[in-house]
Amino acid sequence: MLEEVERWLATRSWSVTDRPLHRIMAAKRASGLTVSVVLPALNEEETVGDIVSVIRHDLMLQVPLVDELVVVDSGSTDRTAQVAASAGARVVHRDAILPRLPAVPGKGEVLWRSLLATTGDIVCFIDADLRDFSSDFVSGIVGPLLTDPGVDLVKGMYDRPLAGAAGQGGRVTELMARPLLNMHWPQLAGFVQPLGGEYAARRSLLEQLPFPVGYGVELGMLVDALHLVGLDALAQVDIGVRKHRHQDGQALGRMSAAIYRTAQLRLARGHLIRPALTQFERGEDGFEARTYSVDTEERPPMVEVAEYARRKVA
Repeated sequence: MLEEVERWLATRSWSVTDRPLHRIMAAKRASGLTVSVVLPALNEEETVGDIVSVIRHDLMLQVPLVDELVVVDSGSTDRTAQVAASAGARVVHRDAILPRLPAVPGKGEVLWRSLLATTGDIVCFIDADLRDFSSDFVSGIVGPLLTDPGVDLVKGMYDRPLAGAAGQGGRVTELMARPLLNMHWPQLAGFVQPLGGEYAARRSLLEQLPFPVGYGVELGMLVDALHLVGLDALAQVDIGVRKHRHQDGQALGRMSAAIYRTAQLRLARGHLIRPALTQFERGEDGFEARTYSVDTEERPPMVEVAEYARRKVA
């Protein structure tokens, strides 16, 4: 491990207990900064309501840490929007944000558009499929941004159990993302959960970053932030255990392809020879080939979007 990373781990890796809520609130009052929490959601009616309820109760009603709680629905066919609204979130459909630009499927697309649907100085992203959710997830990763002006982006780190076994979740992280980062961006080797969906950043950073539209958004964001603001402006906080829905192997393969593509563009800014992934499933007559396109679009930095620029001027 690089000496720089060892030093970073000692100075930029914290526990949620390092910043009590009263200290975070004091820093928020002193700074005058506002906090938006965004939940990107697609067919998460079973979990999104509990997450919204916990954040609203703990961090809006009991303690005013969160100023804005937004669920961005990316085309759910279940009751995700109704459940989230009933629990107290403002729900915005992905297609209603920047309607002149047709939306494409993908988590990164939703996160990018959320910058236009929110106003907070700090934006905190939380996945909508979490179970046994604790508001520590939000306060833990927002805390360093309020207490330390030198920090621009904070990732959550946690255990990810799989089928009852501790630490066995995060298969794409271990098989794809971690090797890529260690070999090509070793300064980022200290991140425990580089692909984790729970992180927060200053709007002033997020609006300068391009957003891969799909699953490559987390890796792309880390790499681009490293080059833009440097390693010392990045941090991570241990927030315990993350329980969520796990995807099957083929879905993970498609996710890995998108992440590899994101890394490839940042390594060479070249073109994919074949932006597709063929996988195999056993059917009645043997193995059947199924080919999926790999996300090849990225959205530009939000500061380059006319509607966002007009809002900043106003």
